[in-house]
Amino acid sequence: MPRVAPFEAHHQRYEAWFEKHEAAYISELLALRPFVPWEGYGVEIGVGSGRFAAPLGIQVGVDPSPAMLLHASARGIKVVEGVAENLPFEVGTFDYALVVTTICFVDSPVKMLAEAYRVLKPGGRLVIGFIDRESALGQDYLAHQDESVFYREATFISADEVEQLLLETGFSIDAWGQTLARPLSETREIESLRAGRGQCAFVVVAATKEDW
Repeated sequence: MPRVAPFEAHHQRYEAWFEKHEAAYISELLALRPFVPWEGYGVEIGVGSGRFAAPLGIQVGVDPSPAMLLHASARGIKVVEGVAENLPFEVGTFDYALVVTTICFVDSPVKMLAEAYRVLKPGGRLVIGFIDRESALGQDYLAHQDESVFYREATFISADEVEQLLLETGFSIDAWGQTLARPLSETREIESLRAGRGQCAFVVVAATKEDW
């Protein structure tokens, strides 16, 4: 079952997080920007309130939460209600897809990635942004998981696990990037993107659906 209830009940609190942690939010956006294509027809899987899709120019967003989709629609996104493991789109619909922090909330990451693979055109790009479980921030979230209305039911995942899932699903990995080296409470300035993974909390990976 999609973990919708916290986002339905606390969507205003979700929105307020981005205002409170503006430097971290912009750091994440800037980390994603080099990997998200500038052209083509794109979808964000788990679009939430559209905080990433809108500034990154992504046209379509899918999410199981009607309350969150209202926010995304107000930001100019064409919204569709649905779950990541059963996307309501035809085979080969999109040139690229974005997934930001959604991977820790889905029931089956492998099914989500298989669905992303299905709806992408051959040669299409998948970009995933997530909190690395092995990072200091990931460990802090785990330690205080029961205190968060959003992360209480999350299943955090490591960069190594994301890599393995992508390869098992048939994607080839193009590049890794990372940001947020400091604890969230100390992040008051925008951080630049670093290459690779393993030093920062927010990790981005870009992968390609092979053009057979």
